[in-house]
Amino acid sequence: MRLILFGTSACHLCEQAEIILHQCVQAGADLVIDAVDIAEQTQWQEPYALRIPVLYDPETGRDLGWPFDAAQIKAFFIR
Repeated sequence: MRLILFGTSACHLCEQAEIILHQCVQAGADLVIDAVDIAEQTQWQEPYALRIPVLYDPETGRDLGWPFDAAQIKAFFIR
């Protein structure tokens, strides 16, 4: 499954989210994560600037806002 992680540079919460996602992939989760810096992608600033990091499923339009853990990520991507 391909998901988008909305964040920005120098965001310690975004870095924590990336670590958790990396751990999920290392544990065998079938995930491909595309990181999007909302500072560079202005169309995402209004909906997500105050909520980052946010995990977004472009197929369904659902999102999972911070804070989240590995169990919540797993529940999020199980359809």
